[in-house]
Amino acid sequence: MIGLLQRVSEASVRVDGQNIGAIGPGLLVLVGVERDDRDDQAERLLQRLLGYRVFADAQGRMNLSLRDTGGGLLLVPQFTLAADTHKGTRPGFSHAAPPATARRLFDHLVDLARRGHHPVASGQFGADMQVALINDGPVTFWLQVPPTPAED
Repeated sequence: MIGLLQRVSEASVRVDGQNIGAIGPGLLVLVGVERDDRDDQAERLLQRLLGYRVFADAQGRMNLSLRDTGGGLLLVPQFTLAADTHKGTRPGFSHAAPPATARRLFDHLVDLARRGHHPVASGQFGADMQVALINDGPVTFWLQVPPTPAED
């Protein structure tokens, strides 16, 4: 599972002209689900997101996490993060999870986040979304919890 996280002063997501999620200072995370991902990857990614130290402490160093600051978390599904871009000029999506699996795992991630952190907002799986953000820094990190091979 992939999380492209951006430290933001604010972020929002709209679908069909309606604002469906917004946060103030915190993290906007674009979430990609890979073919072999399972619940364990969602759970591990969330722990990394909540504990990743990307916010400034009193000395201006990135030593504080979202858990420390109590900032907002906006999770947005983005299937293109799982693209294979190694060759050619057109991305391949053989590494992406099938839509039903990706939706279930994204929903699981959002549910876990809402149970363990506040505030949490989310985009809408499968929708044409418009995402707006003010990247603070800019600070952007790629976090990946590698898929584990399926057990035989």
